[in-house]
Amino acid sequence: MDICKIPENASKCSGSTMECFMVLSTQAQKISIATLCGLFGTLCVFENSLVLYLIFSSPGTRKKPSYIFISSLALADILASIIFVCSFVNFHVFNGTGFSKEVFLLQLGGVNTSFSASLSSLLLTALDRYISIARPSEYKLLMTRRRAWTALGVLWLSCATVAALPLLGWNCCTLDSRCSELFPFVDDNYLSGWVCLTLVLLGCIVCAYAHVLCRARQHVAYMEQHQAQGARQNTRMRMDVMLAKTLVMVLAVLVLCWSPVLALMIYSIFSRLSDALRKVFAFCSTLCLLNSMVNPIIYALRSKELSSSLRRLLAQFRRQLKAPEESPEAESTHRSSVVET
Repeated sequence: MDICKIPENASKCSGSTMECFMVLSTQAQKISIATLCGLFGTLCVFENSLVLYLIFSSPGTRKKPSYIFISSLALADILASIIFVCSFVNFHVFNGTGFSKEVFLLQLGGVNTSFSASLSSLLLTALDRYISIARPSEYKLLMTRRRAWTALGVLWLSCATVAALPLLGWNCCTLDSRCSELFPFVDDNYLSGWVCLTLVLLGCIVCAYAHVLCRARQHVAYMEQHQAQGARQNTRMRMDVMLAKTLVMVLAVLVLCWSPVLALMIYSIFSRLSDALRKVFAFCSTLCLLNSMVNPIIYALRSKELSSSLRRLLAQFRRQLKAPEESPEAESTHRSSVVET
Protein backbone atom coordinates (compact mmCIF):
# COMPACT_ATOMS: atom_id res chain seq x y z
CA MET A 1 0.00 0.00 0.00
CA ASP A 2 1.33 3.42 -0.90
CA ILE A 3 2.28 5.76 1.90
CA CYS A 4 0.29 8.95 1.92
CA LYS A 5 2.80 11.79 1.77
CA ILE A 6 2.27 14.65 4.19
CA PRO A 7 2.20 18.06 2.52
CA GLU A 8 4.99 20.46 3.38
CA ASN A 9 3.63 23.70 1.96
CA ALA A 10 0.42 25.65 1.88
CA SER A 11 -0.32 24.92 -1.76
CA LYS A 12 -1.09 21.35 -0.75
CA CYS A 13 -3.17 22.36 2.29
CA SER A 14 -6.69 21.27 1.42
CA GLY A 15 -9.50 19.19 2.83
CA SER A 16 -8.32 16.10 0.91
CA THR A 17 -4.94 16.13 2.65
CA MET A 18 -6.65 15.42 5.97
CA GLU A 19 -7.15 11.85 4.77
CA CYS A 20 -3.38 11.41 5.00
CA PHE A 21 -3.62 11.76 8.79
CA MET A 22 -6.22 8.99 9.12
CA VAL A 23 -3.71 6.28 9.96
CA LEU A 24 -6.10 3.61 11.26
CA SER A 25 -6.39 1.23 8.31
CA THR A 26 -8.28 -1.74 9.78
CA GLN A 27 -11.64 -2.08 11.50
CA ALA A 28 -9.97 -3.71 14.51
CA GLN A 29 -7.77 -0.64 15.05
CA LYS A 30 -10.75 1.69 14.85
CA ILE A 31 -12.75 -0.42 17.31
CA SER A 32 -9.78 -0.49 19.69
CA ILE A 33 -9.36 3.29 19.58
CA ALA A 34 -13.10 3.88 19.99
CA THR A 35 -13.22 1.49 22.96
CA LEU A 36 -10.22 3.06 24.70
CA CYS A 37 -11.47 6.59 24.15
CA GLY A 38 -15.00 5.73 25.23
CA LEU A 39 -13.86 3.90 28.37
CA PHE A 40 -11.17 6.36 29.48
CA GLY A 41 -13.23 9.41 28.52
CA THR A 42 -16.36 8.30 30.34
CA LEU A 43 -14.49 7.35 33.51
CA CYS A 44 -12.46 10.56 33.36
CA VAL A 45 -15.55 12.78 33.14
CA PHE A 46 -17.32 10.87 35.91
CA GLU A 47 -14.37 10.78 38.30
CA ASN A 48 -13.34 14.40 37.84
CA SER A 49 -16.94 15.56 38.15
CA LEU A 50 -17.11 13.65 41.41
CA VAL A 51 -13.92 15.37 42.60
CA LEU A 52 -15.40 18.78 41.77
CA TYR A 53 -18.58 17.90 43.66
CA LEU A 54 -16.66 16.68 46.71
CA ILE A 55 -14.54 19.84 46.78
CA PHE A 56 -17.30 22.42 46.33
CA SER A 57 -19.89 20.61 48.47
CA SER A 58 -17.67 20.88 51.54
CA PRO A 59 -16.99 24.33 53.05
CA GLY A 60 -13.71 23.03 54.47
CA THR A 61 -12.21 22.18 51.08
CA ARG A 62 -13.65 24.73 48.64
CA LYS A 63 -12.03 27.61 50.55
CA LYS A 64 -8.50 26.16 50.54
CA PRO A 65 -6.14 27.24 47.73
CA SER A 66 -4.79 23.69 47.48
CA TYR A 67 -8.19 22.32 46.51
CA ILE A 68 -8.93 25.32 44.32
CA PHE A 69 -5.93 24.32 42.21
CA ILE A 70 -7.00 20.66 42.27
CA SER A 71 -10.48 21.69 41.10
CA SER A 72 -8.84 23.56 38.20
CA LEU A 73 -6.96 20.38 37.32
CA ALA A 74 -10.19 18.36 37.44
CA LEU A 75 -12.02 20.90 35.26
CA ALA A 76 -9.19 20.91 32.71
CA ASP A 77 -9.25 17.10 32.56
CA ILE A 78 -13.03 17.08 32.02
CA LEU A 79 -12.82 19.56 29.14
CA ALA A 80 -9.83 17.78 27.62
CA SER A 81 -11.62 14.43 27.76
CA ILE A 82 -14.82 15.68 26.16
CA ILE A 83 -13.16 17.68 23.37
CA PHE A 84 -10.43 15.10 22.72
CA VAL A 85 -12.74 12.07 22.58
CA CYS A 86 -15.32 13.76 20.35
CA SER A 87 -12.80 15.16 17.85
CA PHE A 88 -10.38 12.19 17.94
CA VAL A 89 -13.03 9.49 17.45
CA ASN A 90 -14.85 11.51 14.79
CA PHE A 91 -11.63 12.02 12.83
CA HIS A 92 -9.88 8.63 13.15
CA VAL A 93 -12.82 6.23 13.58
CA PHE A 94 -15.61 7.82 11.52
CA ASN A 95 -13.21 9.56 9.09
CA GLY A 96 -14.95 12.87 9.56
CA THR A 97 -13.54 15.51 7.23
CA GLY A 98 -16.69 17.52 6.64
CA PHE A 99 -15.39 20.57 8.48
CA SER A 100 -13.16 23.46 7.57
CA LYS A 101 -9.60 24.22 8.56
CA GLU A 102 -10.85 26.78 11.10
CA VAL A 103 -13.14 24.25 12.80
CA PHE A 104 -10.35 21.69 13.04
CA LEU A 105 -7.92 24.22 14.49
CA LEU A 106 -10.60 25.35 16.94
CA GLN A 107 -11.01 21.77 18.17
CA LEU A 108 -7.25 21.35 18.41
CA GLY A 109 -7.01 24.63 20.32
CA GLY A 110 -9.58 23.39 22.80
CA VAL A 111 -7.60 20.21 23.42
CA ASN A 112 -4.32 22.15 23.75
CA THR A 113 -5.89 24.66 26.13
CA SER A 114 -7.26 21.93 28.39
CA PHE A 115 -4.11 19.82 28.52
CA SER A 116 -1.89 22.89 29.00
CA ALA A 117 -4.18 24.10 31.81
CA SER A 118 -3.93 20.66 33.39
CA LEU A 119 -0.14 20.83 33.44
CA SER A 120 -0.16 24.42 34.66
CA SER A 121 -2.60 23.54 37.45
CA LEU A 122 -0.19 20.86 38.59
CA LEU A 123 2.57 23.45 38.64
CA LEU A 124 0.51 25.85 40.77
CA THR A 125 -0.36 22.98 43.10
CA ALA A 126 3.33 22.14 43.43
CA LEU A 127 4.17 25.75 44.28
CA ASP A 128 1.30 25.83 46.78
CA ARG A 129 2.58 22.69 48.51
CA TYR A 130 6.13 24.05 48.60
CA ILE A 131 5.02 27.29 50.28
CA SER A 132 2.85 25.32 52.73
CA ILE A 133 5.74 23.11 53.81
CA ALA A 134 8.66 25.54 53.50
CA ARG A 135 6.95 28.56 55.14
CA PRO A 136 3.98 27.21 57.14
CA SER A 137 3.74 30.24 59.44
CA GLU A 138 3.35 32.63 56.48
CA TYR A 139 1.28 30.34 54.26
CA LYS A 140 -2.12 31.95 54.91
CA LEU A 141 -0.69 35.40 54.24
CA LEU A 142 1.13 34.40 51.05
CA MET A 143 -1.48 32.07 49.56
CA THR A 144 -4.92 33.66 49.84
CA ARG A 145 -8.05 32.67 47.94
CA ARG A 146 -7.93 35.90 45.97
CA ARG A 147 -4.37 35.22 44.81
CA ALA A 148 -5.28 31.63 43.99
CA TRP A 149 -8.20 32.65 41.76
CA THR A 150 -6.09 35.39 40.16
CA ALA A 151 -3.35 32.88 39.37
CA LEU A 152 -5.90 30.52 37.82
CA GLY A 153 -7.34 33.35 35.71
CA VAL A 154 -3.89 34.21 34.34
CA LEU A 155 -3.19 30.50 33.80
CA TRP A 156 -6.29 29.77 31.74
CA LEU A 157 -5.97 33.00 29.74
CA SER A 158 -2.34 32.23 28.86
CA CYS A 159 -3.12 28.65 27.86
CA ALA A 160 -6.04 29.76 25.68
CA THR A 161 -3.90 32.43 24.00
CA VAL A 162 -1.09 30.02 23.12
CA ALA A 163 -3.55 27.39 21.87
CA ALA A 164 -5.37 29.92 19.67
CA LEU A 165 -2.25 30.97 17.74
CA PRO A 166 -2.75 28.45 14.88
CA LEU A 167 -6.34 29.60 14.48
CA LEU A 168 -5.20 33.23 14.44
CA GLY A 169 -2.76 32.62 11.59
CA TRP A 170 0.24 30.65 12.83
CA ASN A 171 -0.43 27.62 10.63
CA CYS A 172 1.37 26.15 7.67
CA CYS A 173 -1.37 27.06 5.20
CA THR A 174 -1.27 30.77 6.02
CA LEU A 175 2.51 31.01 6.37
CA ASP A 176 3.33 28.68 3.45
CA SER A 177 5.66 26.75 5.76
CA ARG A 178 6.39 23.12 6.58
CA CYS A 179 3.37 21.27 7.99
CA SER A 180 3.50 18.84 10.87
CA GLU A 181 3.31 15.13 10.11
CA LEU A 182 1.06 14.50 13.11
CA PHE A 183 -1.55 17.28 12.96
CA PRO A 184 -3.25 18.76 9.87
CA PHE A 185 -2.57 22.45 9.14
CA VAL A 186 -0.20 22.78 12.14
CA ASP A 187 3.10 24.56 11.50
CA ASP A 188 6.19 22.62 12.55
CA ASN A 189 7.65 25.66 14.30
CA TYR A 190 4.48 26.06 16.36
CA LEU A 191 4.58 22.38 17.32
CA SER A 192 8.22 22.81 18.36
CA GLY A 193 7.31 25.79 20.53
CA TRP A 194 4.39 23.96 22.15
CA VAL A 195 6.57 20.93 22.91
CA CYS A 196 9.26 23.18 24.42
CA LEU A 197 6.65 24.94 26.56
CA THR A 198 5.32 21.58 27.76
CA LEU A 199 8.82 20.35 28.60
CA VAL A 200 9.50 23.57 30.52
CA LEU A 201 6.30 23.08 32.52
CA LEU A 202 7.23 19.47 33.28
CA GLY A 203 10.74 20.54 34.29
CA CYS A 204 9.39 23.23 36.64
CA ILE A 205 6.96 20.74 38.17
CA VAL A 206 9.76 18.20 38.73
CA CYS A 207 11.96 20.85 40.38
CA ALA A 208 9.13 22.06 42.59
CA TYR A 209 8.28 18.54 43.74
CA ALA A 210 11.94 17.78 44.37
CA HIS A 211 12.00 20.68 46.85
CA VAL A 212 8.66 19.53 48.30
CA LEU A 213 9.99 16.02 48.90
CA CYS A 214 13.14 17.43 50.48
CA ARG A 215 11.07 19.53 52.88
CA ALA A 216 8.72 16.62 53.53
CA ARG A 217 11.61 14.40 54.60
CA GLN A 218 12.84 17.12 56.93
CA HIS A 219 9.38 17.40 58.48
CA VAL A 220 9.17 13.63 58.91
CA ALA A 221 12.46 13.68 60.77
CA TYR A 222 11.25 16.61 62.87
CA MET A 223 8.02 14.81 63.78
CA GLU A 224 9.92 11.72 64.85
CA GLN A 225 12.04 13.80 67.21
CA HIS A 226 9.14 15.85 68.63
CA GLN A 227 6.27 13.40 68.78
CA ALA A 228 5.27 14.48 72.25
CA GLN A 229 5.35 18.21 71.48
CA GLY A 230 2.95 20.27 69.42
CA ALA A 231 0.40 17.61 68.52
CA ARG A 232 -1.72 20.04 66.49
CA GLN A 233 1.26 21.35 64.54
CA ASN A 234 2.44 17.80 63.86
CA THR A 235 -1.02 16.90 62.55
CA ARG A 236 -0.86 19.81 60.11
CA MET A 237 2.60 18.73 58.99
CA ARG A 238 1.41 15.17 58.42
CA MET A 239 -1.41 16.47 56.21
CA ASP A 240 1.03 18.57 54.17
CA VAL A 241 3.44 15.65 53.79
CA MET A 242 0.58 13.34 52.77
CA LEU A 243 -0.68 15.76 50.14
CA ALA A 244 2.84 16.34 48.86
CA LYS A 245 3.37 12.61 48.39
CA THR A 246 -0.02 12.37 46.68
CA LEU A 247 0.93 15.01 44.14
CA VAL A 248 4.26 13.29 43.51
CA MET A 249 2.27 10.20 42.55
CA VAL A 250 0.19 12.37 40.22
CA LEU A 251 3.39 13.70 38.66
CA ALA A 252 4.82 10.21 38.16
CA VAL A 253 1.67 9.11 36.32
CA LEU A 254 1.77 12.32 34.28
CA VAL A 255 5.34 11.74 33.10
CA LEU A 256 4.70 8.08 32.25
CA CYS A 257 1.59 8.89 30.21
CA TRP A 258 2.96 11.92 28.37
CA SER A 259 6.51 10.70 27.62
CA PRO A 260 5.60 8.56 24.55
CA VAL A 261 3.51 11.33 22.97
CA LEU A 262 6.12 14.03 23.54
CA ALA A 263 8.92 11.74 22.31
CA LEU A 264 7.10 11.09 19.03
CA MET A 265 6.32 14.81 18.63
CA ILE A 266 10.00 15.65 19.04
CA TYR A 267 11.01 12.88 16.63
CA SER A 268 8.53 14.15 14.01
CA ILE A 269 10.16 17.59 14.09
CA PHE A 270 13.57 16.26 13.08
CA SER A 271 12.67 13.23 10.96
CA ARG A 272 9.85 11.88 8.83
CA LEU A 273 7.53 9.38 10.46
CA SER A 274 6.45 6.08 8.96
CA ASP A 275 2.84 4.92 8.94
CA ALA A 276 3.62 2.51 11.77
CA LEU A 277 4.93 5.29 14.02
CA ARG A 278 1.95 7.49 13.27
CA LYS A 279 -0.34 4.62 14.28
CA VAL A 280 1.66 4.26 17.48
CA PHE A 281 1.17 7.99 18.10
CA ALA A 282 -2.59 7.63 17.68
CA PHE A 283 -2.73 4.87 20.31
CA CYS A 284 -0.28 6.68 22.63
CA SER A 285 -2.55 9.72 22.53
CA THR A 286 -5.11 7.76 24.52
CA LEU A 287 -2.59 7.62 27.40
CA CYS A 288 -3.35 11.31 27.98
CA LEU A 289 -6.92 10.28 28.78
CA LEU A 290 -5.59 7.54 31.06
CA ASN A 291 -3.59 10.16 32.96
CA SER A 292 -6.69 12.31 33.43
CA MET A 293 -8.61 9.24 34.60
CA VAL A 294 -6.01 8.12 37.17
CA ASN A 295 -5.58 11.50 38.90
CA PRO A 296 -8.97 11.50 40.69
CA ILE A 297 -8.39 7.93 41.90
CA ILE A 298 -5.16 9.06 43.51
CA TYR A 299 -6.95 11.98 45.18
CA ALA A 300 -9.67 9.72 46.59
CA LEU A 301 -7.16 7.21 47.93
CA ARG A 302 -4.63 9.67 49.35
CA SER A 303 -6.53 12.77 50.45
CA LYS A 304 -8.19 12.24 53.84
CA GLU A 305 -10.58 15.15 53.35
CA LEU A 306 -11.78 13.98 49.94
CA SER A 307 -11.95 10.33 50.99
CA SER A 308 -14.00 11.19 54.09
CA SER A 309 -16.35 13.32 51.96
CA LEU A 310 -16.67 10.41 49.52
CA ARG A 311 -17.52 8.02 52.36
CA ARG A 312 -20.22 10.38 53.62
CA LEU A 313 -21.62 10.68 50.11
CA LEU A 314 -21.71 6.88 49.69
CA ALA A 315 -23.33 6.44 53.10
CA GLN A 316 -26.00 8.98 52.17
CA PHE A 317 -26.55 7.21 48.85
CA ARG A 318 -26.99 3.86 50.64
CA ARG A 319 -29.56 5.35 53.00
CA GLN A 320 -31.50 6.71 50.03
CA LEU A 321 -31.45 3.27 48.41
CA LYS A 322 -32.67 1.57 51.58
CA ALA A 323 -35.54 4.02 52.07
CA PRO A 324 -37.52 2.90 48.96
CA GLU A 325 -36.94 -0.74 49.90
CA GLU A 326 -38.33 -0.22 53.38
CA SER A 327 -41.35 1.90 52.39
CA PRO A 328 -43.22 -0.87 50.45
CA GLU A 329 -42.84 -3.18 53.42
CA ALA A 330 -44.20 -0.55 55.75
CA GLU A 331 -47.07 0.12 53.36
CA SER A 332 -47.94 -3.58 53.06
CA THR A 333 -47.83 -3.96 56.84
CA HIS A 334 -50.14 -0.99 57.19
CA ARG A 335 -52.57 -2.42 54.63
CA SER A 336 -52.65 -5.83 56.33
CA SER A 337 -53.37 -4.23 59.68
CA VAL A 338 -56.25 -2.28 58.11
CA VAL A 339 -57.70 -5.48 56.59
CA GLU A 340 -57.45 -7.28 59.91
CA THR A 341 -59.22 -4.41 61.61
